Amino acid sequence: MNAPAASFPTTAMPHDTPPDTPRPTPRLPLPEGSLQGLRVIDLSRVLAGPYCTQILADHGADVLKIEPPVGDETRGWGPPFDAQGTASYFHGLNRNKRGCTMDLTDPAQREALLAMLADADVLVENFKTGTMEKWGLGPQELTARFPRLVYARITGFGADGPLGGLPGYDAAIQALAGLMSVNGEPDSKGGEPLRVGLPVVDMVTGLNAALGVSFALIERQRSGRGQYLEVALYDAGLSLLHPHAANHLMDGRIPGRTGNAHPNICPYDTFATATEKIFLAVGNDKQFATLCRLIGADDLPGDERFVSNAQRSRNRVALKERLEAALARFECKPLADRLVREGVPCAPIQDVAAALADPHTQHRGMVVELDGYRGVASPIKLGRTPASYRLPPPKRGP
Repeated sequence: MNAPAASFPTTAMPHDTPPDTPRPTPRLPLPEGSLQGLRVIDLSRVLAGPYCTQILADHGADVLKIEPPVGDETRGWGPPFDAQGTASYFHGLNRNKRGCTMDLTDPAQREALLAMLADADVLVENFKTGTMEKWGLGPQELTARFPRLVYARITGFGADGPLGGLPGYDAAIQALAGLMSVNGEPDSKGGEPLRVGLPVVDMVTGLNAALGVSFALIERQRSGRGQYLEVALYDAGLSLLHPHAANHLMDGRIPGRTGNAHPNICPYDTFATATEKIFLAVGNDKQFATLCRLIGADDLPGDERFVSNAQRSRNRVALKERLEAALARFECKPLADRLVREGVPCAPIQDVAAALADPHTQHRGMVVELDGYRGVASPIKLGRTPASYRLPPPKRGP
């Protein structure tokens, strides 16, 4: 990592500081994370970029989030809001970061940014294509001026091609990249295409950006040189199409919607019980045989219609009828607990509150509490250099 230097801001500045001067929050003692000593300038807003930099920050990077004077727009994406009027949406993506406000349309503040970049390892931005170039801060200029800098750009569609340079948002990418076409109840049940109920494209774009930054930093250890990398929401959306894309590329058929059922595996769906529905995710013949034994349907594994996954998939309607007839004798939650302990993947369907309050969630330390902030913890569990939680999301600058 680069050696410390005074131009990377380390302390907050007083409130009477002129408005053209960045005011980062104080730096805390260095954590013992795997990215300790890594310095990141985060110019990104909304979701994919901030999620990328929060991953880096959780694992020890010193991330300085620089917002425009109006702030990151997700500060207003509520309710709910905190006492200062900042939305929960912003809180979920920006912990462990120091913060300041800069107006990069001002040449003097661009010079201040350049001074910070002299000591930074990584820059992450998701401005509209061409904006950074217009300011003289594009990847060609910055990687030439700072040869060790890893410059990560997040875009909607990339810079060129038929859709190059156009803005992209998660739901629109879900529609265009085919995700909505395979999500929802089938036509036979009156279904229509639905977006996935969380911003999956943005989040996987952020994950890929964090991976890309990590790859570039590992390569820099060999070459001594940083590099430019780009992650586009459109590409990330297409990458999520498994197994639907693999199926289509093999047999040419256009995948349709199957509701909760898996297109390639059976039984892999929701099933009615005597109480609420259970989700069964049975992936092999042994699991199927165990399921049938435990619910008193021992004849099903020997039925030629159900002897293999391929046969079960071809006869899924008949199989669902037989399974639900047997499952009608059981309550969902006790059955789910018994099945999973016998090696049959399954679960009751919990809401968000129940999932966050689940004893296993608490055991895994997956809810963070810090100075009034609460959030979902890092799922990456490194044994020697675990994630740490040091700073709540930065307050909005003046």
